[in-house]
Amino acid sequence: MGLMDAKEYDPRPAERIKRLLLIGVPLLIAVLIFIWKFWYWPEEHVVNNFFTAIEAKNFDQAYALYNSDPAWKQHPEKYKDYTYNQFALDWGPSGDYGPITTHRVECSTELPKKDYQSASGVIVVVRINNRAETKSLWVEKKSKTISLSPREAIC
Repeated sequence: MGLMDAKEYDPRPAERIKRLLLIGVPLLIAVLIFIWKFWYWPEEHVVNNFFTAIEAKNFDQAYALYNSDPAWKQHPEKYKDYTYNQFALDWGPSGDYGPITTHRVECSTELPKKDYQSASGVIVVVRINNRAETKSLWVEKKSKTISLSPREAIC
């Protein structure tokens, strides 16, 4: 086969690769941004439900979400370190924030791995009653229990 006997150039495979790249790369970037944006969504959702219950003055449900135990009334002795009465004082109308009427989840983050290798939760930062300062809550990844964050996070 000589040089003049070569097949005629077919541009279709090159166009197909170009089309795949033009569609695939932006799609991959969009998926990565989506994953990054919603990486801590389960923990944010728990905190959002917690504050929604507090705003509705449903402290029983809020305490259940705080402890991740819907049946907490069957064994209140399990929560003697942070009783329902103390919880109601802290998060109720007489708490630091007064009656909680609004909240907004600002952001969420993990503790730096270099400082906390065994961190098992996520810090969720919430703005309560449109105050200037925010509140950082700790949400365990597996159990979804809520507690005060070991350190404040900044969004």
